[in-house]
Amino acid sequence: MRAAAGPGPAGPLLGAGSGSGSVALAVTSSLNAFRTHKRYGTGLTIAEFKCKLELVVGSPASCMDLELYSAEEEPLGRLDCDEALLGSYPVADGCRVHVIDRSGARIGEYEDVSQVEKYEMAESDYEKRPESLRSFLRQRRWGRYDAEGTRRRAAEEQQRRAQEAALAAALPLGARCQVRVPGQPCKRATVMYVGQTDFKPGYWVGVRYDEPLGKHDGSVGGRRYFECQPKYGAFVKPQSVTPGDFPEEDDGLEDEL
Repeated sequence: MRAAAGPGPAGPLLGAGSGSGSVALAVTSSLNAFRTHKRYGTGLTIAEFKCKLELVVGSPASCMDLELYSAEEEPLGRLDCDEALLGSYPVADGCRVHVIDRSGARIGEYEDVSQVEKYEMAESDYEKRPESLRSFLRQRRWGRYDAEGTRRRAAEEQQRRAQEAALAAALPLGARCQVRVPGQPCKRATVMYVGQTDFKPGYWVGVRYDEPLGKHDGSVGGRRYFECQPKYGAFVKPQSVTPGDFPEEDDGLEDEL
């Protein structure tokens, strides 16, 4: 005997086996917008099935009404007998069970984590916990607890900046130079600016390339550092600049008629 189709109640299939297998079902709820897919044993009673659904949709098992739909979204009735087995209803792989909540909860209430009470611990209590992340890092002297490593990195950074400042001081304005930036071809240019900038820390060298191979006209972030034609200007680190007698590139245009 097949359960009647339609939104009205339908009982389990009388005389059907208890169902020792399992079935893959989609689960939706009147309280949530998401859909989950899980496999359930057909030997579960509807009461036991509701308890498992409680972990999925958040609705109390005692406040559930269950509607069954086929894989083609045809209504197959309600799962309304708590003592009946899930397998005694016309469930099959791909069917959908829709949970209607009667607890009075709001739609989306179980998805709004802002309403969840947060556990807070005093800083002094957290400091004493031996299994915390802080304790783990402290024991291994990692991160901010690596005092020696912090001092070493600070000294290396100070030395790098001193070297950078010395290289910058050796670059006079107007000097011809060759620029070698990793990953780019070697380019000839004229030194137009040497010093610190607003856009990044450290020392920078503003150059005017002999060809339109740059990024700007000497102005960056609304501040003008030097004058040049658009696409001829660029800023590079001092270690990328080699001053010397580098004549301007001859593009050969003057030789053409």
